[in-house]
Amino acid sequence: MSAAEAKEAKDAKDAKGLQITIMGRNFRVACKDEEQAGLLEAVDYLNRRMEEIRDQGKIVGLERIAIMAALNITHEFLGAKVGDNFDMASFKRRMAGMETVINQAMSEQTKLF
Repeated sequence: MSAAEAKEAKDAKDAKGLQITIMGRNFRVACKDEEQAGLLEAVDYLNRRMEEIRDQGKIVGLERIAIMAALNITHEFLGAKVGDNFDMASFKRRMAGMETVINQAMSEQTKLF
């Protein structure tokens, strides 16, 4: 995000709601303070995807571009979902265990290079 976009986002935050820009169009959306960073990241991602579709030149019209971007993003999301047999709690425990081992190994190092 550029400095101008960050200032614009801050100014918009001071008003009620959050001002966002997608494909050159401004929108005001309601957003909790703690969700603003995630929303701005989502706006940036959506805007990039829509610009990619527009730049390919195969699809014309903002509405059609938005629908194709939504379809592509939904497809990515559904492809990233894990199967029913996946145990997220077990995965998180394993990751926490690995993090502990790494932190212990790193803390024992006084000079790496």
